Amino acid sequence: MKKIILFTNMLFALVSVYSQKCTPAGDQTTYGTGNVWIGYAYKNKNLNNYRGYVNEGTAASPNFDQNFGGENVDYPTHGCPVNTNKFSIRYKLSKYFASGTYLFTIGGDDGFRLSLDGGATWAINAWVDQSYTVKTLTIALSGTYNMILEYYDQGGANRISFSVVALCNGSEDANTYGTGNTWNGYVYDGINFNIYSGMVHEGSSTSPDFDENFGGDNVSYATSGCSVQTETFSVRYRLTKTFAPGTYMFTVGGDDGYRLSIDGGNTWIINNWGLHSYTTSNSSASLNGSYDMVLEYYENSGANRVSFSMRTLSILPVILESFTAVERESTVQLKWDISSNSDLHRFEVEKSTDGQSFSAIGNVSPNNNSVTQYSFTDQAPIREITYYRLKITGKNGISTYSRPVTIRPTSNSGNNLNVYPTVVRGNSFFLTSSNSIRNAVVTVTALNGKVIARQNAGNIIAGQPVSVSTNAANYGKGIYLVTLSGSDFERSTGKIIIP
Repeated sequence: MKKIILFTNMLFALVSVYSQKCTPAGDQTTYGTGNVWIGYAYKNKNLNNYRGYVNEGTAASPNFDQNFGGENVDYPTHGCPVNTNKFSIRYKLSKYFASGTYLFTIGGDDGFRLSLDGGATWAINAWVDQSYTVKTLTIALSGTYNMILEYYDQGGANRISFSVVALCNGSEDANTYGTGNTWNGYVYDGINFNIYSGMVHEGSSTSPDFDENFGGDNVSYATSGCSVQTETFSVRYRLTKTFAPGTYMFTVGGDDGYRLSIDGGNTWIINNWGLHSYTTSNSSASLNGSYDMVLEYYENSGANRVSFSMRTLSILPVILESFTAVERESTVQLKWDISSNSDLHRFEVEKSTDGQSFSAIGNVSPNNNSVTQYSFTDQAPIREITYYRLKITGKNGISTYSRPVTIRPTSNSGNNLNVYPTVVRGNSFFLTSSNSIRNAVVTVTALNGKVIARQNAGNIIAGQPVSVSTNAANYGKGIYLVTLSGSDFERSTGKIIIP
């Protein structure tokens, strides 16, 4: 009888404990600080029926891996316990990130999602029933972010994990070109030049040729800053090289994609930008002077290799020392000096109004071996920006082209165009015209004739300042022509300089 009474008292005590009213602690809105998350726990998977809060992470790191003590057990919180069968938690942490690139790795069984902006958007979103699954995110951050990590369990096994690590970044200016036959190679993690890791060099003082296999398949490749794994990476090689007048053959090979430019990446004379085993491509060009060469390469998976070689097909027997154009009395006088003409056959003068399509307008034949100065006069009046170049042909039949020179009208119907500031460091500049213009259009053009920007200015009056928007940072350093035109006059030009 005594045993029955004792058992009855114990049972009553247990029922009394579990029947007591439980009050959840925590306000469900406060963010954790100092790497310690505040996790608000809920009785079902829909983030409602609040039970209490928990903490994850430490003062040293916000990383954690939690399995809640097992399946279908009571998980204690500051407040009321929550049963680990069909429950949910919303973790909150306000964290400062130094400027850099970070790798987030989140895992969960079942659904999980991560926000870096207080829940406005989800940078990682795997809000579905699933066995333990891991998602990653690589992102550049700088400053303080309100992070929210949400998790739910549908039933059965349960687990949520979080980790973030800072990735290594290179510190060089990735726009600087190598010199003296030595390429600057800027290495990126990711096949689309995603995360800059550091710089390498290729070529030597005697030759720009190289053949690189990066140490093997899927190995660590060292750079000036951080190593990259030789799977899913990319490299942009840069070299400024001066060529004697002549014709040159370029050969580029790669596994996977590769492409070669000799004008700073504006156009590609070799372009095999796709997935493939090691393949080579050739292109020849007549060159004279200094060129900004860009060789781009990416590796997606498997074997990796990129190679570059150059050989001279012919060198012209003449070196162009200078080439100028001056407008005088509605004509253009062209003058040029050469170093020697012992094997020279002829000069052809070519003209263009867009810097791309040139037409021959006259020939100049050498007089004797001692003459080094030549001239030609274009009798056609200049009404717009005009480009001239020389086609120089030797007795061996090999031709090369000079770099174009540009001439623009000194006046247009008495219109005077004032552009300021001439040196543009921001995202806009101003211009004024001495004439009133209807349907005014402002055009910014590179010296090679490529249109960089065009803006409709509407009807403007004489002396009225007009603001012209630019994306100067995307133009590249150099001199650009500014043209103002309208429906009631031809055009007037000025210039800006992007330092």
